Amino acid sequence: MNIDTFVRSVIDEDVGRGDLYARVFEASEASARIRAKSDGVLAGALYVDRLAALEGVGIAWAVADGEAFEAGAEIAQIRGDSHTLLRCERPILNMLLHASSIATLTRRYVERIAPYGTTLLDTRKTRPMLREFEKYATRTGGAVNHRMGLDDCLMLKDTHLRTIGDLGAFMEEARRKIPFTAKIEIEAETFAAAKKAMAVGAEIVMCDNMTPEQLSEVVAYKNENHPHIKLEASGNITLETIESYAATGVDAISTGALIHQANWIDLSMKMD
Repeated sequence: MNIDTFVRSVIDEDVGRGDLYARVFEASEASARIRAKSDGVLAGALYVDRLAALEGVGIAWAVADGEAFEAGAEIAQIRGDSHTLLRCERPILNMLLHASSIATLTRRYVERIAPYGTTLLDTRKTRPMLREFEKYATRTGGAVNHRMGLDDCLMLKDTHLRTIGDLGAFMEEARRKIPFTAKIEIEAETFAAAKKAMAVGAEIVMCDNMTPEQLSEVVAYKNENHPHIKLEASGNITLETIESYAATGVDAISTGALIHQANWIDLSMKMD
């Protein structure tokens, strides 16, 4: 879904058959300010800019996407006719709150692992129809997007592997049938499974639900025997434990918590 279509659907969801307030008073020129009531990292400005263009509203940002702000900070000033500003208040705030909350939590994860040079990845654990929006938010917070869907990387999880008899033969067939540029990632829950995934030619091995000690063993083996392969750690990795995983030397860590554990920050819009 492109941004304009998404933003229009957000507005239509709230307005329904028409804003009843607009029946009562004539519109007048007005302005409003968005202020932070808690600390955070801004995301959503890209989408709000499209809303402003579609609705004929002027907006001046004091904080840009990806920048941190403190409670009490002015985020943006908005100008337009009063009906439009009031009609768009909730859609604007909802997009900013949703995206900024994800970006804020993501930034905390990124800061924990920054000293180790480990890449933070998001996952496909997104809300239905909000994947692009939520992955934009994690990216704004400093993460790198993992695959967007089933079409940009062939990932063999435990459920896939149960349907495959001969993994080596499957890999040969896959190479003939998937795009030349597409990578193959294989999930492994044990050291033996990780070694097998490397042996059959996976470009990425996802070490799932391993302890940091188990992961360190896989990292050491990979570095000695298959240095070109990327290792990804995943599975119940939290803000409290992520540093111990990064310290193993793994290339990347993925976690769905960036999205499904993000608690909403507090922003408000007030008319001048």
